[in-house]
Amino acid sequence: MNRPVPDPGSFRDPSGRIYHSGGKVYRTVTGQARDDFEFVRDTGLIDRLVRTGRVIAGEAISVDGFPHGLAEDIAHVVEHPRLPFISYPYEWPFPALKAAALLHLDIQIDALDAGVALSDASAFNIQFRGARPVFIDLLSFRRYRAGEMWTGHRQFCEQFLNPLLLRAKCGVAHNAWYRGTQEGIAAGDLRRLLPWTSKLSRNVLLHVVAQSAFQKAPMTSDTNGTALLQTRFPTASYRRMLTNLRGWIETLQPADTGKTVWQDYATSHSYAGDEIAAKGDFIAEFARAVTPALLWDLGCNTGDFSAIALGNGARYAIGFDMDQGALERAFARAAAADLPFTPLYLDGANPSPSQGWNEQERQGLAGRATADAVIALAFVHHLAIGRNIPLPDLAAWLTSLAPQGVVEFVPKQDPMVQRLLALRDDIFPDYTLEHFQYCLSQRAQIVETRPLTRVGRTLIRFQRPGFGR
Repeated sequence: MNRPVPDPGSFRDPSGRIYHSGGKVYRTVTGQARDDFEFVRDTGLIDRLVRTGRVIAGEAISVDGFPHGLAEDIAHVVEHPRLPFISYPYEWPFPALKAAALLHLDIQIDALDAGVALSDASAFNIQFRGARPVFIDLLSFRRYRAGEMWTGHRQFCEQFLNPLLLRAKCGVAHNAWYRGTQEGIAAGDLRRLLPWTSKLSRNVLLHVVAQSAFQKAPMTSDTNGTALLQTRFPTASYRRMLTNLRGWIETLQPADTGKTVWQDYATSHSYAGDEIAAKGDFIAEFARAVTPALLWDLGCNTGDFSAIALGNGARYAIGFDMDQGALERAFARAAAADLPFTPLYLDGANPSPSQGWNEQERQGLAGRATADAVIALAFVHHLAIGRNIPLPDLAAWLTSLAPQGVVEFVPKQDPMVQRLLALRDDIFPDYTLEHFQYCLSQRAQIVETRPLTRVGRTLIRFQRPGFGR
């Protein structure tokens, strides 16, 4: 085994760390966590949760076979399967965050029946396989101490509940705010934004208003939480709190703020019937030719072309878009058909950066995975015209994401570009198909160019030099 490299996002937990070596993922269990780990393992809870797909699988390996010289006192080592892509809660659309919240509560309820509790409620402990959430942190499970309070309540509210309420009650998407704080949305901040009618809800009073009041209380001997933590909380009350919270979250839906621009992509695009079919055929041909293990779909809309690629040889697709309505429909499609497709929020001009402790705890978009192929359909003009990103920079970025891909160029005479130019001066003399092809050719070989529409939309397939030889 190569010397394991510690994951920069797992340093906070004294119970163990995540390591990477030779394309494999390992979790260590330190001596101080041994008793809880072995207790939970022996209950059979984890095995049951793995069988139902709610917790990631793990196989114990020999500690002796794990390279020495690591800082921890290692009691156990578990090998996990590598997930296709690591995403963060600030990249999830509303239904993904909601699915993750429900999974967390379901696991907690099942764990109580086995005499087990979760030590925290971090949303970063959940990842996605397609549209299915999966819990990945075995070290969050520990022995339940009868009568204990839910120590992760505040964290659950900040990282799951409050972001959902921001969208459900205020009509504001959580993504940008969550990315800025990383720890979620504080109860006091949400309380100031909620309409007064929402504060009459018993659930809001309990989980938002009361939380806010408690956090604002001065740190005296009466309000520092010591007495609260010493209060006996019957197991039945604990379970009832979890089940009531779950039932409430299950009813939450995004506030009706009207249709978003692209949520009805199937009818709002500017293609003729034969043109949209030809576009799908091109993507199908591309997927069959390259059979990517991981495909990135930039500007995925509702996932039409990711679904086509998956039906023609692509094994897994990550869709990126910034239209909330389109993402919600894409997520619903993935969930209904159980597709290996995960739709995520992305502002192409401002992708998720590396951030957190030492600017490494949460990795930026490009640092988390290397795509085998990328498609960027009706995407370039939004950045070039809408956000003033020069075509050479766009070509360099797109070709850096994957060794091969398909890009759609939308010319100025297209109605969609004319809409972008309607309220601004045309300061883009170099925005032409010829110039974009030249920019791509400086970074990659243009394998094929295919005209798509009567007004000049064109599909361009590229491949980086040396790839596939």
